[in-house]
Amino acid sequence: MDWSVALLSQGIESTPIAEPEGWQLLVSQEHYIHARSVLEIYQRENRRWLWRPSPRSPALLFHWGALGWGALMLFVGAWSRGAGPAIRDAGMMNGAAVFQGEWWRLFTAITLHADLAHLMANVTTGVILLGLAMARWSAGTALLAAWCAGTLGNIAGLFLHPANTHGLGASGMVMGALGLLATASWQDRHTEPAAPGLLVRGLFGAILLFILIGVNPSSDVIAHLGGFVGGLILGALLGLLPRQALEHPLASLLAGAIAAASLVWTWSLALLHP
Repeated sequence: MDWSVALLSQGIESTPIAEPEGWQLLVSQEHYIHARSVLEIYQRENRRWLWRPSPRSPALLFHWGALGWGALMLFVGAWSRGAGPAIRDAGMMNGAAVFQGEWWRLFTAITLHADLAHLMANVTTGVILLGLAMARWSAGTALLAAWCAGTLGNIAGLFLHPANTHGLGASGMVMGALGLLATASWQDRHTEPAAPGLLVRGLFGAILLFILIGVNPSSDVIAHLGGFVGGLILGALLGLLPRQALEHPLASLLAGAIAAASLVWTWSLALLHP
């Protein structure tokens, strides 16, 4: 495809042909010598451009299962609003309560939001970032990793905020998905020569995006940063595992089941606690 575009830019038409030994380009005999010259120049000029699309790269760029996560956030938002402040009080982040044993608040607070604007901001951004991460790491794996990153963001707030600080929101989980995307190239370091450079660019791009959407004086920046760093760490750890293991349907299903079970379990503890 690169060569055909290079030839077309010089007015030389070509036809890609799939042969048993690989792809070839068919050009007219009168343009053959000129075509060879163009391609030699093209290869020489792009010698240091190492990146090429990997045949192992997933065809899926966005996983629409992220819409299910968004629907869940909307459902919990409507439920907590309709049930009154008791639900929010039972599940929101409360440092003093966590230190007294109510550890489940580190998880349940992720699903609660202060108001409709807060909810919609996290849902719209989260569906995009989580959908991209789910396509890259497999649905269940990315969902569980982002969920854990959101919890790490709440843990960071637990130790860096005053004990009486209250918090809630899925922003830490959303930033965790951004961290997972930033480290996506780490898994290809042994097979793609350009993977280290892509990793560096991905990290810089993610940091700039974090500054753009995650650093707001009116929001919990500590939870955002904790979720983002948690996503980076979890992405780096996932990159150490074999790709085949992460992409196996059973592994993805198990990871998604763990995330769902932890959600149900922690909310059960929150609602049953006196």
